[in-house]
Amino acid sequence: MDSAGDVFRLFANCMPVKGARRSTICDLQYHRFDFIPNGLYYILTELKGKTVSEIKAVFDASQHVIIDEYFTFLQEKEYGFFCAEPELFPDLDLTWMAPEQITNAIIDVNEQSRHPYESIFDQLDALGCKALQLRFFDPVSVGEIEKILDSTQRGGLRHIELLLPYSTEFSDDTLKGLCVGNPRISGVVVSSAPKSRRMEVQGTGVPIDFTSAPCTSPACCGETSPKYFVINIGLFTEAQEWNTCLNRKISVSVDGTIRNCPSMPDSFGNVGTISLSDALMAPQSKDLWNIKKDQIKVCRDCEFRYICTDCRAYREDPSDLRSKPLKCGYNPYSAEWKKSGEATAEAFEVGPPADVY
Repeated sequence: MDSAGDVFRLFANCMPVKGARRSTICDLQYHRFDFIPNGLYYILTELKGKTVSEIKAVFDASQHVIIDEYFTFLQEKEYGFFCAEPELFPDLDLTWMAPEQITNAIIDVNEQSRHPYESIFDQLDALGCKALQLRFFDPVSVGEIEKILDSTQRGGLRHIELLLPYSTEFSDDTLKGLCVGNPRISGVVVSSAPKSRRMEVQGTGVPIDFTSAPCTSPACCGETSPKYFVINIGLFTEAQEWNTCLNRKISVSVDGTIRNCPSMPDSFGNVGTISLSDALMAPQSKDLWNIKKDQIKVCRDCEFRYICTDCRAYREDPSDLRSKPLKCGYNPYSAEWKKSGEATAEAFEVGPPADVY
């Protein structure tokens, strides 16, 4: 290695995150991550700003080849670069700020629901909401869906995700046509399908996922899985100080009850008798917004904690608001998943330097 006198700098968008057994580097610009040994995390954080020669001086000579392999890996993966003046490349500011009172919302619907959709969407728009999940638990026709979506046309929603129960009416072409005709739709999930599969709407990239798993109530929510990981600046910075599921979220249950999340017990009135903005004035409406992953048992030792959403409704210990999510099968102490769905990111197998820990 010919850069022994230079300092290695990660690109500002590449963030190392330490876990109990292994760490990750999260690339917030290119939406990817790689596993790294905790020894490399130590070098990138505790020995940050030191030259390669200074780093090698900390370890036995037998570890120097491994250190060279670490930096070769980082360069080949384009996670960083060597430089003589590292002070010219400041770190990314991880402060999360959003002007919206509410950033995301859920509306649950069953055959008994009588939601005033136009009013709800107007109120969400006034709160600045940009993302909405519409979850249908009973059969619904394409015509009914389109009628509801018509009420969103004049508002500021940017992303609408649909959760629909399987119906023979939902042919591939019908669902694709629904997405094309409603460009705010950013994803569709069809539950209780004959088989699980995925397709994309050509020209838009909108995913349509069919899953054989049923979803007939809010209880189907809360699963933690690599397929739900989000690797971007928005979620990563929000996760530093806020809850990545409940922060600035509001929901309307099937009966019109307003909650932070449909699965949470506390309610703040009914959409038929109180406005969403008034519901947000309830003292407990924001109690869960700032429970961050670094405060949650087990999660705080997980290398995925800043790219993973967090469920506070279903917990291993229901009496502890800071208990691990019940529906997470990952063990950061063994780096194993209880169920299938192991993360597919390439693992970097070089071991950590000796005597670091």
